Amino acid sequence: MTDKILTEQSGEIARIIFNQPEKRNAVSLEMWEAVEAATARFAKDETVRVLILSGAGGKAFVSGADVSKFETERASTEAVAHYNAATKRVYDIIEAFPKPTIAQIDGFCIGGGVALSLSCDLRICGEGSNFAVPAAKLGLGYGYEGLNRLVKVVGPAFAKEIFFTARRFDAEEARTMGLVNRVVPDDEVGEIAQKTAEIIAANAPMTVTSAKYIVGQTLVDESVRDLDECARQVKACFESADYIEGRRAFLEKRKANFVGG
Repeated sequence: MTDKILTEQSGEIARIIFNQPEKRNAVSLEMWEAVEAATARFAKDETVRVLILSGAGGKAFVSGADVSKFETERASTEAVAHYNAATKRVYDIIEAFPKPTIAQIDGFCIGGGVALSLSCDLRICGEGSNFAVPAAKLGLGYGYEGLNRLVKVVGPAFAKEIFFTARRFDAEEARTMGLVNRVVPDDEVGEIAQKTAEIIAANAPMTVTSAKYIVGQTLVDESVRDLDECARQVKACFESADYIEGRRAFLEKRKANFVGG
């Protein structure tokens, strides 16, 4: 669909790469649509166990919307609604992605980049990374779902500070807030994201998937939690061939070969 979104797969690890480094990987409508298609494809691919999202060029993860496209993509109420619907679909599909997702954050992570990273399960950034949601400097409105994702990760007090000030936060501030899981040397972000993905991919997929689902259920209102599905997924783990393999591998002091069933 566009060469500004690249996809890769190596073994059980898939990647979606935002490829507009000359604009710090600012995202246009066509890029969001390409990400939506790629994510849907990887979600259905049973060979994929982990998805990494990253930005090309090493200077930015995603620096928000491509402002140069605003006159053509966000100039009218209808166009804004169309653009917002596209971004919402991407955030939702990544949040609901059935396998673990990792945001590999090199450099700047601004606006929509922060929102995108919040849809991922894990966030790994470099020591030189910077984060900001400059909506208040642009007069943009932020809906409930986007703010709710932020509050779930950093809490209401930090969420207010991020939005009220619209300033840039450095990597250590992001770590303190809980916005990122790990801060690593700038030249090791890709390597550590890859190693983290490899560790996850080597574990029992059904256990990992069930843990992701159940953690997600703890974050929704009690009235809509599906505890029966939580129990079903746990029961399926204990009834799987992977559970047998895991026990045998432990007793035989070898690495388990999990197949996801």
